[in-house]
This record gives sequence, C-alpha cells and structure tokens, in this order.
Amino acid sequence: MKVSYRGVQQELPVKFQNKIDARFGKIARLLERRGEKEAHVMVTAERHLHHAEITLPFYDHQLIGIGADADLFTALMTALEMLEKQALKQREKWREKARRNGAGHQEEAAETAPPAAKSVKPTPPQRVNRVTVKNRNKPMTLEEAMMEMENGRDYFVYRDVGNECLSVLVRRRDGNIDLIES
Repeated sequence: MKVSYRGVQQELPVKFQNKIDARFGKIARLLERRGEKEAHVMVTAERHLHHAEITLPFYDHQLIGIGADADLFTALMTALEMLEKQALKQREKWREKARRNGAGHQEEAAETAPPAAKSVKPTPPQRVNRVTVKNRNKPMTLEEAMMEMENGRDYFVYRDVGNECLSVLVRRRDGNIDLIES
C-alpha cells in the first residue's frame, strides 16, 4: 500500500513508523482484492492538538478515519482504528451482497437448464407452515402415513400407533422421505 503524508512537521521515530506501517499492512490485506491501494494521510496541528485524517478509496467508497490527540502517534493510531473498522464493515457488506447475488444466479441457471438435465425440480422460497391439530384423528401406522404422502404432500403430521407420539413425514428435495418422531 502506498501511503502519502501531508502536513507532518517532523519525522516520526522508527519504532512508531514501523507500527503505523504494520497497521497499514493489515488494512491492505483486508482491501487487497482490487489492485494497489493508496492512502492519503493529512496531519494538522492546532495549538497542542494534532488532527490526523486518513482517506482510502475502496470500490466506490472513500473510507475516512479521523483521530485527534495531543500526541501525533496516538492521533494516527486512532484514525487507523476507525479506518480498519470501516474496511471490515464495507468488506462484510460486499461479501454478503456477493453471496446473495450468487444464490440468485444459481437458481436462474437451474431454471434455464434443459428439462432432461433437471433431476430435482426447483423449490419455491422456504416458508414456515403452522400445523394445528384441532380434532383428534385416530392413530396411524407408518405405512398408512406413507400412503397419505403419495397424494402429493410435502409433509404429513400424524399420531403413531406404536408409541402414541406425534410424528412428521417430510419429503426432501431429492425425493426421499424423512421421519421425525417426538
């Protein structure tokens, strides 16, 4: 990462400069996806207070870290911490957006595939269905419940004969059926 300083009156000690360079290196690793980055550091002094402002372009945003303190090094580190937080937040937003868009592209690709290539039909968006049992139906065996599932249902809730517990049959995307017992 290229760092250009403006307004620094005196050279920073080597020890402090190494720490600042290490922090810029960490931020560069976070943002390195799109070529070489260039950070601009602007330092101003007002009486006994040092103001540090660091700007860094990231995608279509300007990440800006601002720090102020009586010590120049502390002001720079505060600005770098703010910049790092912004970089993490923007990177997470970008990753989440890319993941959401990636899932949509897979569904579109499945819809445009020829019918012979489809082995599993695309499922609609998932939703939660509430099942309430108001009337007590007679208990069923697993075979009777499987026969009810053949009527095109995706799930079936029934009371099992053997152990008098509530059981659920759920049809998976691959066509197999799972049994859930309570």
